[in-house]
Amino acid sequence: MPVAAGASVPGPVPGPVPVVIDCDPGHDDALAILLAAGDPGVELLAVTTVAGNQTLEKTTLNALRVCTVAGITGVPVAAGCAAPLVEPLRVAQDVHGVSGLDGPRFPEPSLAAEPEHAVDLLRRILAGHPEPVTLVPTAPLTNIALLLTRYPELAGRIREIVLMGGSTDRGNRTPAAEFNIHTDPEAADIVFRSGVPVTMCGLNVTHQALATPEVVARFEALDTGLGRICAELLGFFAGTYRQLWGFPAPPVHDPVAVARVIDPGLVTCVDAHVAVELHGRHTRGATVVDLHGTLGRPANARVAVGLRADLFWDRMLAAVAALGGSGAGQSARPAEGRTGSGPSDGGSR
Repeated sequence: MPVAAGASVPGPVPGPVPVVIDCDPGHDDALAILLAAGDPGVELLAVTTVAGNQTLEKTTLNALRVCTVAGITGVPVAAGCAAPLVEPLRVAQDVHGVSGLDGPRFPEPSLAAEPEHAVDLLRRILAGHPEPVTLVPTAPLTNIALLLTRYPELAGRIREIVLMGGSTDRGNRTPAAEFNIHTDPEAADIVFRSGVPVTMCGLNVTHQALATPEVVARFEALDTGLGRICAELLGFFAGTYRQLWGFPAPPVHDPVAVARVIDPGLVTCVDAHVAVELHGRHTRGATVVDLHGTLGRPANARVAVGLRADLFWDRMLAAVAALGGSGAGQSARPAEGRTGSGPSDGGSR
């Protein structure tokens, strides 16, 4: 796979941006789906799932639950890879609970997963959509890496990859490494070296998206079923972050990547070279971000460094209000589902 030498920066898109969310719900993934489905700046084409915060079976069920309670129809959901490329899966049950979406009581989903593997669905969307498509991975990058290695001819059909992962200065799975990148460093390495335009929204910026008690009260004040579910999700998340890391309010990571797609002015970025550490005894999975050009390597990513948090939350609340949980969201077809077999021309991990 070619090494990026400063991929061209995508220009603005007239009208809604066609997007696929690749996720592992996960409390903040759920909010990312809601922001993408409820904001008029996005045309949500599909939701694909991968193992990460919880097992593939659970993350896929959670994506279907979120779509059900938000009334998101006409948006296919497809399960992808059940494990990272190299190492065994280690889920984040300590953060997201046994279900992956602990807190609210969700009804059984009224939708089912697509029968095809997520990578095959991505291939079909990229090949068939009239415009290049933006991929927003908010999870380990296993599905995206498999897509790029299996179907390299489709790289030019990806407008950009706007991912939540990594950091310029800290980790959360280890002192050096953020969870999504640490879970599958080999996949992340493939993505950053792919030559596809990449924007990285890491912990250094997502830790500015704090769901304070005032923010939670705004969700409750929507006085809708979906608003209450969001408040309950954030309440559980607040408890975990307080217990594990002493945060006064939980950072809501994944919707920041969606916000960058909707309105680039919400998230300030700089161009930099990003490398993924694959071998360090203490640093495996770290993103080495050369913000100052010390290594003299060409930039291969836009790296988020700032967030307009007040406007971010305004956009998030508006999206949830627009959905309402009454079935008035974007228009997905029910499909016979399964969770977890491989792409049509090979098995999944």
